[in-house]
Amino acid sequence: MTETIRPGPGLRGLLVALCVTEITSWGVLYYAFTVLSPAISADTGWSAPAVTAAFSAGLVTSALAGIPIGRWLDRVGPRWIMTAGSLLGVCAVVAVATAPNFGWFVAAWVFAGVAMSMVFYAPAFAALTRFFGAVAVRALTVLTLVAGFASTVFAPLTAVLSGHMDWRQTYLVLAVIMGSITVPAHFFGLRRPWPASSATHHAESPTRTARSGAFLALVAAFALSGLASYAVIANLVPLMAQRGIGTGAAALALGLGGAGQVLGRLGYETLTRRVGVVPRTVIIMAGVAATTVLLGAFGSYVALLVVAIGAGVMRGIMTLLQATAVTERWGPTHYGHLSGILNAPIMIATAVGPFVGAALASLLGGYSAMFVALGVIAGVGAVLAVVTQPRVGRVR
Repeated sequence: MTETIRPGPGLRGLLVALCVTEITSWGVLYYAFTVLSPAISADTGWSAPAVTAAFSAGLVTSALAGIPIGRWLDRVGPRWIMTAGSLLGVCAVVAVATAPNFGWFVAAWVFAGVAMSMVFYAPAFAALTRFFGAVAVRALTVLTLVAGFASTVFAPLTAVLSGHMDWRQTYLVLAVIMGSITVPAHFFGLRRPWPASSATHHAESPTRTARSGAFLALVAAFALSGLASYAVIANLVPLMAQRGIGTGAAALALGLGGAGQVLGRLGYETLTRRVGVVPRTVIIMAGVAATTVLLGAFGSYVALLVVAIGAGVMRGIMTLLQATAVTERWGPTHYGHLSGILNAPIMIATAVGPFVGAALASLLGGYSAMFVALGVIAGVGAVLAVVTQPRVGRVR
């Protein structure tokens, strides 16, 4: 007999566990690298692009591995997958820290990518969507708000550790932190029985859904918008530097963009009640396109600061838009499988966005033209979002 899941103390504990593990997993497997990559290059003699490429290989691996992981999530739930992912993540970080050569370093990041697919947002979103049911949007909002502080916590922590030890020792300490927090939290915090889907509609085969025009349009729309969003993050400081704005002021703009993400997520639940899923998707992706173009068009620091915050708001909403896109169109029955397919190009966009941005800037003769071009790309995504309503009835 399937347990009826209602929000209560047990589910609050599950949500707290995922908040803690997402902060830690993102902090160790993702944000620590942004702090340590210069030290890695300086110590090993490997070029900065080569070091970054190894990390990007992990992100691409995460995108591809997320598809089968999503299928398993639908069947067995998140507990064993996320616990195993935590253990694999710890081993991968140790392998990164002890890499004797560049080939080993790349292989370690590939294994880290598999771990990312098992512990990052996708499985956590699947867990909250199934466990919380009708109130999942609120739980997803809380998770993304709290997990948004991963860089706030782990970037300074990593910097402090690296100030007292080399990058290898720093990663070993971070591996211990990850193992001591995420393994028990996933094992004990996710032990509730995995509920059967509560969908009352006829659920199509996930393979058939994934081949439908609406789903393919949705994948393309998110990929194009995600490419623009992540390229903005990586290239905002160079854009401002090209306009004579100091590094400190540019970093402030980037940081306030992060604060904008929090603002966007706070208002998402209200937005879902007032605007339908397809119009909401079009509006947010158009907002990504508009803010990206404006960053390339404006020259004054104050204007850029305001637009950077607006871009952060759009980026924050995009995370929740992605988390609810499958459920609102096709229901929760095959959420893990379909989300894995949807997330793959977004993760690839995360990996290649910085390189695409830099290449466009070189090709177009500057960062201003590059931002305008990225805005046009995101605009195409907004247009594609118009046709993402499936033929079957929308499920709330």
